Amino acid sequence: MSIKIALLKSGENIISDAKELVSDDKVCGYLFKKPHLVEWNVPTFLVENQGESSGELEISLSPWIVLAKDEKIPVTKDWIVTIVDPVDSIVKMYKEKTDGN
Repeated sequence: MSIKIALLKSGENIISDAKELVSDDKVCGYLFKKPHLVEWNVPTFLVENQGESSGELEISLSPWIVLAKDEKIPVTKDWIVTIVDPVDSIVKMYKEKTDGN
């Protein structure tokens, strides 16, 4: 399993078990297995010292294409801006959400 976060042209951050789709020895796209949309929010608190920040984020994962029956979704290479390795806590969250572990 290779869990990655892909930033799409649309601005969406998608976490999934990503595999390269290769044709004629060239990557033409990726196959996202159990893709989830990663969304975050910086909690706002009313505090006296406005310069202080806790640095915490509220992260949520939701199925990327909610009404899709398919568990594996192909995405063409030209829609992907970049692919990165997620931080360990997000990998753990993703595995718990998709595998129930």
